[in-house]
Amino acid sequence: MTHPFASFLIAALAAGPAPAAGPSTMTSMMTEPLATHANFLAVDAVDARALLPAPPPPDSLVTRAELEVVLQLQAARTPEQVARCQQVEGEDIFLFGSDVLGPWFNAVQLPRTAAFFARVKEDFLAINRAAKSIYPRRRPPFADPRIKPCVEFSDSGAYPSGHGIQSSLWAGLLSAVFPEHAAGFAARAVETRRVKLISGVHYPTDLVAGQLLGEAVARELLKKPAVQKAVAELRAEAAPFLPKKST
Repeated sequence: MTHPFASFLIAALAAGPAPAAGPSTMTSMMTEPLATHANFLAVDAVDARALLPAPPPPDSLVTRAELEVVLQLQAARTPEQVARCQQVEGEDIFLFGSDVLGPWFNAVQLPRTAAFFARVKEDFLAINRAAKSIYPRRRPPFADPRIKPCVEFSDSGAYPSGHGIQSSLWAGLLSAVFPEHAAGFAARAVETRRVKLISGVHYPTDLVAGQLLGEAVARELLKKPAVQKAVAELRAEAAPFLPKKST
């Protein structure tokens, strides 16, 4: 039987090249303290076990093909890609959003936006940890010593990718605030997933699982009246910086 994510490998192989190696340490996404309560969305609001199939077994043909994808990308990565991998590793909502909207999208000019996404991140961190606990999967460097990541990493769960969840969640929420830029945010989320694959710390299926869960979390959040209210407030806060429509 073909694994549900096997077709993703074709896209990963066709996507082209990829960044050299870093130490094994705990990343900031896994060490930040969790909130003791949900701000907008309970940790079990999205059933990750029902949504995501189990990752391919370590000794499966799919996993071996995934490792080959990571090795091919590693062999082709450039210094510029390494720098981007290291930048995206610690990306926040403003790096993500400003790549689409421009430099005016920053915490200094948009304090309400900063506060809202800080609360969203607390909910995301809890969801991310809970999802990773369902299907423990070690990262590619622990399966094949030839893989040399170019970012810091830990022996924490690889599946689903936290950056995959987060980038798709951000794209969904920002698209609600700025619908005219939805395609740009979707493309920026694709870049985060691509960069994480290039980094050498995820299998392709980790990233597609992160996308699926992140999109589901965004949909659930946008059903909440408090989040809909925040979307309107964030749009109003950004209004002075948006291009004026001609009459």
